[in-house]
Amino acid sequence: MRSLGDEIATKDAEANALEEEIFSYLASCPNIPDEDLLCGEKENNQVVKTVGKIPTFDFKPQNHVDLCTKLGIIDYQRGTKLSGGGYWLYRGDGARLEWALLNFFISEHLKDGYEFILPPHQLGYNCGFGAGQFPKFADEVYWLDCDEDRKKNRFMLPTAETALVNLYAGEIIDESKLPMKFFAYTPCYRKEAGSYRAEERGMIRGHQFNKVEMVQYAHPDKSMQAFNELVDKAASLVEKLGLHFRVSKLAAGDCSASMARTYDIEIWIPSMGIYKEVSSVSNANDYQARRNNTKFRDKETGKPRFVHTLNGSGLATSRVFPALIEQYQNADGSITVPEVLRPFMGGQEIIK
Repeated sequence: MRSLGDEIATKDAEANALEEEIFSYLASCPNIPDEDLLCGEKENNQVVKTVGKIPTFDFKPQNHVDLCTKLGIIDYQRGTKLSGGGYWLYRGDGARLEWALLNFFISEHLKDGYEFILPPHQLGYNCGFGAGQFPKFADEVYWLDCDEDRKKNRFMLPTAETALVNLYAGEIIDESKLPMKFFAYTPCYRKEAGSYRAEERGMIRGHQFNKVEMVQYAHPDKSMQAFNELVDKAASLVEKLGLHFRVSKLAAGDCSASMARTYDIEIWIPSMGIYKEVSSVSNANDYQARRNNTKFRDKETGKPRFVHTLNGSGLATSRVFPALIEQYQNADGSITVPEVLRPFMGGQEIIK
């Protein structure tokens, strides 16, 4: 009997291991792209809107790294001294300008009736799984604990989306509360593994940056309406700053694994001569809700249904800041402060 018991225990362990392997494989499967998306990668992205014109200068323009260094508003050298490559620190008017950007974004979202959230920066494995980032991208975040079983550990949030889409995990929401609209301010912590391209100096890519994130929980029948609202909101923020940008519809292969559709808000960086994404507005449909079991009760049938979750940066500052510095530079090396930011900088019009 003892040998039979040992055999059963061994088989149970093998079955559990196989079940875990199957679950892990299925959990890594991506979302299904919406039918109207083009196949392929970046080469099939479509520009759907362009706002403003590429700025021209009657003097030789400088890049944001040189401008910020000369003005003493970003200290790249001491940021690297403190934390290594991919970090910087804001100083004086640079810190004020960064905070003005964040305050402007926050004020705009409050006007539109979004609820302000300040979430924890340390999250459990369940949040990464529910957002669709784990297990596939578990190596791309900063883990805090040393236990080999990461499901018992915490990680630093790579975006506030990871927290916001899990607020109602395992709950059934009253349908009358939909859509639920939130935004959060957090620093974002990312490994950004891989080599940096030559043009990605300064603040274009970093391991820590500030971002205001928008999230909606929407009724499935009004999912596209919510998506269009988020795209318009993100674009409106860049437009009010007076910056040249475009909106692109991503092809299926360029969307992140957990998203069914994505539009990028891409801002013009003069020194690079290219557009850089400052907001990705995405609709996960019910992909995230299925993973974290977030539902609403249908008032007609009385049965629970999965909500749709949507997110969009509103906005990330690490690329808005360089674009602002370069597009608003003057011949003498000073920077004109965009009009909408001046109330948050005590009326200051010029950084010099």
